[in-house]
Amino acid sequence: MDAESARDFLRQHHRGVLITLRGDGLPQASPVMAGVDGEGRAVVSTRETAYKVAHVRRRGWAALCMLPDGFFGEWIQVEGRADILGLPDAMEGLVDLYRQAAGEHEDWAEFRAAMEAQRRVLVRISLDRIGPTRQG
Repeated sequence: MDAESARDFLRQHHRGVLITLRGDGLPQASPVMAGVDGEGRAVVSTRETAYKVAHVRRRGWAALCMLPDGFFGEWIQVEGRADILGLPDAMEGLVDLYRQAAGEHEDWAEFRAAMEAQRRVLVRISLDRIGPTRQG
């Protein structure tokens, strides 16, 4: 699978599992909603205080296993360099991610206030490695 095919999958399927690495090197998995930003990176919204944010800051790496809504069927894994974009810089990306995953919000002012109250950030993952590269 190439990067553009992976981005297309991410634009159509938003449920997945984010994998980060703890301080001891062992994996930590979190169910997430994901999308694609304007630079073609995978993006995930989370709280500034979440362990996954500390893991990404420490290691600068993350992976996503993205699944269809029905769980079974085609899936992808992307992984690569990762960083954290905090507020206020993350706000437009958070709006864009919401639009990708859920459509238009009924009150964008309320949404923005909630993002600030929850101290939301974006985890941004470059698509350095993409799979699966074979079946079976």
